[in-house]
Amino acid sequence: MTQDLQLTSLTKRFGDFTAVDAIDLTVPQGSFFALLGASGCGKTTTLRMVAGLEEPTAGTITLGEDDITRLKPYKRPVNTVFQSYALFPHLSVHDNIAFGLRRQGRKQVGAEVARMLELVELADFGKRKPGQLSGGQQQRVALARALINQPRVLLLDEPLGALDLKLRRQMQLELKRIQTEVGLTFVHVTHDQEEAMTMADTVAVMNAGRIEQLGSPEDLYEHPASTFVANFLGQSNLVAGTVTGSDGDLLVLDVQGVTLRASGEGARVTSGAVWVGVRPEKVRLGTPEVDDDADEEGRATNTLTKAVVTDVSFVGVSTQYVVRLPWEQELTVFEQNTGNRRRFHAGDPVALHWRPEHTFLLDASQDATAGAETEDV
Repeated sequence: MTQDLQLTSLTKRFGDFTAVDAIDLTVPQGSFFALLGASGCGKTTTLRMVAGLEEPTAGTITLGEDDITRLKPYKRPVNTVFQSYALFPHLSVHDNIAFGLRRQGRKQVGAEVARMLELVELADFGKRKPGQLSGGQQQRVALARALINQPRVLLLDEPLGALDLKLRRQMQLELKRIQTEVGLTFVHVTHDQEEAMTMADTVAVMNAGRIEQLGSPEDLYEHPASTFVANFLGQSNLVAGTVTGSDGDLLVLDVQGVTLRASGEGARVTSGAVWVGVRPEKVRLGTPEVDDDADEEGRATNTLTKAVVTDVSFVGVSTQYVVRLPWEQELTVFEQNTGNRRRFHAGDPVALHWRPEHTFLLDASQDATAGAETEDV
């Protein structure tokens, strides 16, 4: 029998405020699942309901065939790792990890603790106190303490939020390695897009208490379903346009009198007014005087001309350009610093090129800025 975690019409209200709004969600057994969203979107409240720390206003939570909606936290086959680690400072690393088993009355725990220390690569740290460890090491101890209880689901509440950027990236890879090795279901709550995309098999983007879009990191990034997802998950250029017809498998678009094309696969809307979207790294800059309407393989590209570079930022791996179009809208372009292309400067006239299959179309009635200015507290 599969042990999928299933949320059905799960709702949580605090007075007149609906924090989680009747969400339906299935987390497959053994998967690394991320709930991604900004502060106040309902992701942590959802996790707390699964953990038993918040009681749902409505809906059910099932794990396999077991309804755990109203179970006390300590009776649920789940464990939670928090951002704060919550380690006992007076206990050694070994005793912190053994704590859960000893509460169950187990006396012989040495072999299991040693196995956990090996798993989190802290085999030589069992006698130390938490205060003698780095932040990343403390996080690994908290993870081992949760895993030793053999939960059916491990809940991770912003577990890397207190770490610096370099260490956080190292721990992202470590968490994925550990999840793959133990084969448990991990449900990870985060506001960090890179974190979710690096580790998770499936990402659910939450906004205002609802699931905005659910899918693989690649699918969400390449084929966003809404302007919120397009802007929140990375950056997007969105230009107002109209679908005027079709050309084989491509949709024909009019953008300020310029004809562009888009793949039907990336289109959420196939007629009328649309937002024409393209990711900054998919766009290639060229000089206006060069006929560059085809890519390196000779395939036709979308082209916008009469543009001017207004800002240039060198960020190491790439150069980020801001380019103003004739109708005064500014788009962002990221180009890798391979050394094979000339670098443009502010004031240079340029043309923008990208392939039709990299174009996605969204509902024009949506706010083009949704998700772009979202900040987490």
